[in-house]
Amino acid sequence: MSTHISVPPQLLLERILTLEIVRVTERAAVSAARLRGHGNEKAADQAAVDAMRRELNKLPIEGTVVIGEGERDEAPMLFIGEKVGINAGPKVDIAVDPLEGTTLCAKNMPGSIATMAMADGGTLLHAPDVYMQKIAVGPGYAKGVVELDASPADNVKRLAKAKGVDPSAITVLVLDRPRHADIIQGVRSTGAAVHLITDGDVAGVIHCATPDETGVDMYIGTGGAPEGVLAAVALRCIGGQMQCRLILDTEEKRARAHKMGVTDPKMIYGIEDMAKGDCLFAATGVTTGSLLSGVKFRKDVIQTETVVMRSVTGTVRYIKAEHRQLEKFHLD
Repeated sequence: MSTHISVPPQLLLERILTLEIVRVTERAAVSAARLRGHGNEKAADQAAVDAMRRELNKLPIEGTVVIGEGERDEAPMLFIGEKVGINAGPKVDIAVDPLEGTTLCAKNMPGSIATMAMADGGTLLHAPDVYMQKIAVGPGYAKGVVELDASPADNVKRLAKAKGVDPSAITVLVLDRPRHADIIQGVRSTGAAVHLITDGDVAGVIHCATPDETGVDMYIGTGGAPEGVLAAVALRCIGGQMQCRLILDTEEKRARAHKMGVTDPKMIYGIEDMAKGDCLFAATGVTTGSLLSGVKFRKDVIQTETVVMRSVTGTVRYIKAEHRQLEKFHLD
């Protein structure tokens, strides 16, 4: 089944930016990796933010951060609305999570990544920093095979039927949080397996895009809305389905979302609602996980592994890099 989405030619991001954004996540990952296992989440996150911002400001783009480190008053860098790039070139939306899995990095546990997405200006959902209900599956299924408002047990049965297997052959990835107890119980009631992760739901959603490699068929749960948009960009490139709804359970959150252009607080967003135009996604491993290898510091070489994707072509590249000019990781 084709997942091809046509994009008007005037919205095509320049192909060269595919490799340019790899440098951005590589630098952020290396900076964060220096602080692996030091127990300081804030310092690791700040190191990644500094490096990512420095690299973004070298790119030939007119960029606006639409998903970043928070509102302007709570984030000194990469805040929502910040302009990045050299102010020449295409107008683009930027979504960043300079260090996804700050706790994983601080504890030197598997699966932390530096990640960002770039899309044509005005095409990414401007998501407030609130929770979001999410369900995602990989490519190759009929549209609507799973639904956000169906029960976890029902979704497992529907996916198993579409896949032609027994529910016991299905594995669902869920963030290990007390709020997900009912989801976990619902999934297990069908005989399906639950794969729990402690952090990192951008990587979590991406896992279900390649079930043959990861063993994950579906992602269910609530997590951050900014991470939801980043994951939607990745699935837009690699294939798959996703449905999400913002959790706007206070007047303050509804007002904040309205200010960012959210008119229907109960809307269910699909991938194309969160990422409309041509988009690019990149992630570099900080600590080794099932998605990417972490940064390795050798005597004269720093090694990184990055995945970079482009929606308009569906190309997914894994780039293993050896960096020999080590001073480039310290330049202002």
